[in-house]
Amino acid sequence: MVPVLTKVPTEQKVVFVTIDDGAIKRDSDLALLEKNGIKASLFLAHNFIAGSSDFYRKYTAAGHLIENHTMTHNLDFIHLSYEQQKAEICGMADFEEQQFGRRPVFFRPPGGPYTMAIRKAVAECGMKAIVDWETKANAGGMDYQVGAGLRPGDIVLMHFRTEFPDDLAAFLKAQKAAGLKVVLLEDYLATP
Repeated sequence: MVPVLTKVPTEQKVVFVTIDDGAIKRDSDLALLEKNGIKASLFLAHNFIAGSSDFYRKYTAAGHLIENHTMTHNLDFIHLSYEQQKAEICGMADFEEQQFGRRPVFFRPPGGPYTMAIRKAVAECGMKAIVDWETKANAGGMDYQVGAGLRPGDIVLMHFRTEFPDDLAAFLKAQKAAGLKVVLLEDYLATP
């Protein structure tokens, strides 16, 4: 059974950016990340990226890492049978390894909820942890589940959607105010 990370326990002044889904594909989003020196963990779902592997290879070439967000992004994921959940998780892990040359080490369930069975399936598919979050950039603002600002070790959720530039701007403002450095989650936790 894998652990669940909502925040990385650290006093170092670091923060982690994660971006979900992959439905909106714009070179300008990658350019914004590059301009601001941000490397992110991308939790992508197969149904959003099928046929777009070349597009996402631009992200991996720029140093971003691709993680697992299931095959179909079924928002009723927790109610699927264990076999269906495992097929969604392992299927996406296999696809990502084949397409991007690296097996994902982290999993994020669609919509966020998870069960003990999902934690078991994630482990059986070879991943190290479920990555959740306590902070998100959303609709051009910041939403905090704990506190009123970014804290060391926060895992920030964003999405590839039309508001991404505004969400990134809100994050950058909060990051600067908190004096935190963006670090790639996989590098900080020393995963392959």
